Amino acid sequence: MAATDFKDYYQVLGISKNASADEIKKAYRKLARKYHPDLNPGDKQAEARFKEINEAQEVLSDPEKRQKYDQYGQYWEQVGQGGSRSGSSSGFGGFNNVDVGGFDFSQYGNFEDFINEILGRAGGQSRSSSYGYRTSTSAPGGFGSGYGDIPAQDSEAAIALTFAEAFNGTQKQFRIGNETVKVRIPAGAKTGSRLRIKGKGQPSPFSGQRGDLYLNIELQPHPLFKFTGDNLVVELPITPEEAVLGAEITVPTPDGKVTMKVPPGVDSGQSLRLKGKGWRQPNKQRSDLMVKLKIVTPKELSQTEREYYQKLQQASSYNPRKSLEDTRL
Repeated sequence: MAATDFKDYYQVLGISKNASADEIKKAYRKLARKYHPDLNPGDKQAEARFKEINEAQEVLSDPEKRQKYDQYGQYWEQVGQGGSRSGSSSGFGGFNNVDVGGFDFSQYGNFEDFINEILGRAGGQSRSSSYGYRTSTSAPGGFGSGYGDIPAQDSEAAIALTFAEAFNGTQKQFRIGNETVKVRIPAGAKTGSRLRIKGKGQPSPFSGQRGDLYLNIELQPHPLFKFTGDNLVVELPITPEEAVLGAEITVPTPDGKVTMKVPPGVDSGQSLRLKGKGWRQPNKQRSDLMVKLKIVTPKELSQTEREYYQKLQQASSYNPRKSLEDTRL
């Protein structure tokens, strides 16, 4: 990588170089939601930014990659490229005479010696480098027998869904590098759901084996429905007379309207339960829909309506504040 192509992944995610793994994950999720292509259709700059954010997360969320990136800067990827394994001075991928940030690669006979120290796989004496890290000894065999021990790299990505897509299930298509991946998202996904796609993560830089891709589901806000635990909540306005006398009202649900009876004498803020009319569950059942009632008063009255309200006010003996009248501090 040319020096001019070097990307400061910490700057990309807007975090410090001492950021913890949780801080990296939090910054990534926040930016991924902001620049996700589904939320910015046709925006090439957002798409490019989204790819850059994913690239930064893939490196900084992996302790091994992050260590190489922190130590070798623009050359970190070249450190992971194997050269000759014969032990000749020409087998270090051209690094023998390279000095990066004061670190002299020529002290290693070949790439195997260098990577053994980085991973602590050398079969001999442990030693400290000029960067202050110490590697420990490992079982005999060194790097040559350790290819299978290097794990494949799992990846994470955020995917935004509408309430309709999540409730009914949907199919999404997106690109991972040069590969197009189609994913079927089952009905009932919600924010916090995690979908595993086997074999679509990052490959191990040594074995080539690919890890898994984990999709973190994020639901876009809905103007009417909200979640309380597994149940859905919908706030519904009713008139004062419906609250006093009771009524049959129409209630919207995720899959169509239903009729619900409001008992006489309900209060504003009171919730009524519609069993089995909420969100789809993994067991193919439905959670409940909680209907939160809100008493609203008319802002414009006809002359007849005003006269009836005035008569009601004169005739009514009900005082909802009576119990509060004698309150003192």
